[in-house]
Amino acid sequence: MDIIERLFSDTLWIYTAILGSIAGAGFLFWFKDTRAALWAVGKFDSFMEYLVERWGFTWFGQDPELWRQKYPHITRKIDEHEGRIRLLEDDSHPPVAPGGTTELKNLIDAIEARLEVLEKKKK
Repeated sequence: MDIIERLFSDTLWIYTAILGSIAGAGFLFWFKDTRAALWAVGKFDSFMEYLVERWGFTWFGQDPELWRQKYPHITRKIDEHEGRIRLLEDDSHPPVAPGGTTELKNLIDAIEARLEVLEKKKK
């Protein structure tokens, strides 16, 4: 009971916690755009990847499709462009009809034979 009475009578810890939180938030707001922050985040990320690969801590791994949820507008645009590319590829490379290539090859052979005959007559 004595601890609870001291906790409510001594309020200095409340003020230090609030001021510490404000100072920490201010530091992080400034620090996030520095080179040191980028370096630290990179090191932390590589450490997490090490844990996932070496020790199999899969709960540290990120879902490869997570960026789709984080950036829905970019995801929608990419999906639209992929759809358009798929349509363009389908239209630009129509399938050859059955027997189409052999018919074309036969036509080319016939034309070549006619050319040989015409060249022999010319000589």
